[in-house]
Amino acid sequence: MDIRKIFRKRLIGLSIYQLTTLAVLVAMLFFFSDSSLLKRLKYENEIRDLKTQIEYYRNQTEVDRAKLNELQSSLENLEKYARENYLMKKDNEEVFIIE
Repeated sequence: MDIRKIFRKRLIGLSIYQLTTLAVLVAMLFFFSDSSLLKRLKYENEIRDLKTQIEYYRNQTEVDRAKLNELQSSLENLEKYARENYLMKKDNEEVFIIE
């Protein structure tokens, strides 16, 4: 077969040159543009990570809100928290720190 006949053959109404150009443009569109496939996958991973962080912080907020309500509910709970976390004591007590 003659090379010219091969290049003149058409597939779906397009010549080999047109198909090659089209394939190169599509590849550039998917891999090298601002909305490329690789960037989209990266952004999807970031979105998934951020959603995980949002869920964690929502749960942490609920825990902290419950702890705050407990501390505000009674003076004994507030005193216990201060003693455990800030090493506070009553006037007639001694505190021993064991590490």
